[in-house]
Amino acid sequence: MTVSALTVTKNRQPHALGEAYLKFLLDPQTPIVLPMKQVQEVLVLSANRLTPMPNMPACILGLMNRRSRVLWVVDLTRLLGTPALDLNSQQHSLVIIRPGNLSLGVVVQQVEGMVWMTPDQIQPPPSHVPSSVLTYLRGCVLQEQEIWFVLDAPSVLQSPVFHNSSDLP
Repeated sequence: MTVSALTVTKNRQPHALGEAYLKFLLDPQTPIVLPMKQVQEVLVLSANRLTPMPNMPACILGLMNRRSRVLWVVDLTRLLGTPALDLNSQQHSLVIIRPGNLSLGVVVQQVEGMVWMTPDQIQPPPSHVPSSVLTYLRGCVLQEQEIWFVLDAPSVLQSPVFHNSSDLP
């Protein structure tokens, strides 16, 4: 069963503290934030609701049906070239990104909620960040003694992985 954890309200008033961002963990040590305006929905996806597709890159987990639409689902850790998640779980935390007309489901380790930030808080990422990850970042934010990486959903959808495979977003 697919359970919706969060549905984005498009007509929200701007918050006095900046823009809303979804915060999630890529892995236990890597917090990521994504502008809520690029998030369509967050849900918990039962593993049996995902249809694996043969002959696809390792980061592409398969297809899912959501609200009469078929979406590709990817493991964000593998797409970014970081250590892969344990996908043997019976359910996955899924963020459906939609920066424009295309939607894509990305599996993440854990969704932590919403945070508010102003655009001037975003800084260039540190030099030690691998180039495979830099391609997909808008920058980073130093918060509460940790670095939060700011993901850029349009860059994710422009990944060469999708453009080298036919019939992908």
